Amino acid sequence: MSEKQSTAQAMPVPTSRVARFGKLGSMTAGIAGNMAVHGLTQLGRGERPSMRNLLLTPRNITRVADQLAQMRGAAMKIGQLMSMDTGDVLPPELARIMARLRDDAHFMPPAQLKQVLNAQWPAGWLGKFKKFDVRPIAAASIGQVHRAQLKDGRDVAIKVQYPGVAKSIDSDVSNVGALMWMSGLLPKGFELAPYLEEARKQLHEETDYRREGDQLARFGAWLTDAPRFTVPDLHPDWSTADVLTMSFVSGRPIEDAVDLSQDARDKLAADLIDLTLKELFVFGAMQTDPNFANYLYDDESDGVVLLDFGAVRQIDPVLVDHYRQLLRAGVADDFDAIRAIAMEIGFVSAQIHDDHVEQIVAMIRMVFAALRENVLFNFQQPELSRQMQAAGQALAEDGFVPPPVPIDVLLLQRKFGGMFLLANRLLARVPVMDLLAKYLAD
Repeated sequence: MSEKQSTAQAMPVPTSRVARFGKLGSMTAGIAGNMAVHGLTQLGRGERPSMRNLLLTPRNITRVADQLAQMRGAAMKIGQLMSMDTGDVLPPELARIMARLRDDAHFMPPAQLKQVLNAQWPAGWLGKFKKFDVRPIAAASIGQVHRAQLKDGRDVAIKVQYPGVAKSIDSDVSNVGALMWMSGLLPKGFELAPYLEEARKQLHEETDYRREGDQLARFGAWLTDAPRFTVPDLHPDWSTADVLTMSFVSGRPIEDAVDLSQDARDKLAADLIDLTLKELFVFGAMQTDPNFANYLYDDESDGVVLLDFGAVRQIDPVLVDHYRQLLRAGVADDFDAIRAIAMEIGFVSAQIHDDHVEQIVAMIRMVFAALRENVLFNFQQPELSRQMQAAGQALAEDGFVPPPVPIDVLLLQRKFGGMFLLANRLLARVPVMDLLAKYLAD
């Protein structure tokens, strides 16, 4: 685990529903004030103010990011999800400012940390430790991680959940959903409610550290014979529903591996893409959060350390088969087969205009055409991204409203997109078609 120093500050987590609502209320009031000032300024210049442009000023978005970082929990988690956008949906200024939520959150002061641990561990717990660093080595949306050493010699990483996070999920999701409607970013007719409901369910799962511990052990067993991957060992004797203790594993941020040779970067990216395919087609369970902080590069083993298994999702075998059919159809460039399986998966529906369906199928074919063009797909070339963005913009301008996509599909697409971004960051070249072939054979 990386021990990079953070610029985050010790700041108590607001735990009560009233306090968290007050934070959002204060943020909303400040944004409204900024909008009023900018609107009057535009009127004074004889311009007609745009609600969307008034909201998406750097000052307003900075206020949102700052408040979400202070609140942590579900509010910050949704902000992180928004920050993973590649530019297809969010305006560049919003994506840049929200990207700070992918970095360290503020962390609990020592006194609040001690209160949490006193409630989770037996009295006198501190006497069992030889060392315990009160400043976290990582802090995120749901919890923070501390390095410690037990008197029995175990070097451990301890993930401590912020107090009140689990109880605040429902209200946080509803309030952030309201802010998304205010933003004007959502297409007219877009159904947000199903996504908010699924976000609630997933976040409740992620706050159950016993469940995450089970998934940690599960992936560790699956990858025992995979020397390029390291999964920390679970220490159940110091783990509870709100505290997860595992072996400490060193490494540096995965994106820092860009300083390796081209061959090493290519191999690293290929390993990560292969693991993603293996999760889908072999394990039937996927770690669906592609945040770069969940991966470390280990110079000693020349491999990857895998962290954070709270977002592991069991994949329905029917959906697994659908994706296998989609990949086969894409590799074969079979228009009719792509259209049929895209309908089954939920990318398109019978209610969508035929012209829009054909445009979406064309976008899928565009991806596979780029993959087929060369043995090594160059993730740093921008042409595919530009083509996809142009096609997506054309769809939006033509009035296309995306149908409600099943949450598992949404999470899978997010993971695939995250792996694309990581391979791009590593400036990698990968034989993607060869990797696919291993999992598409009968």
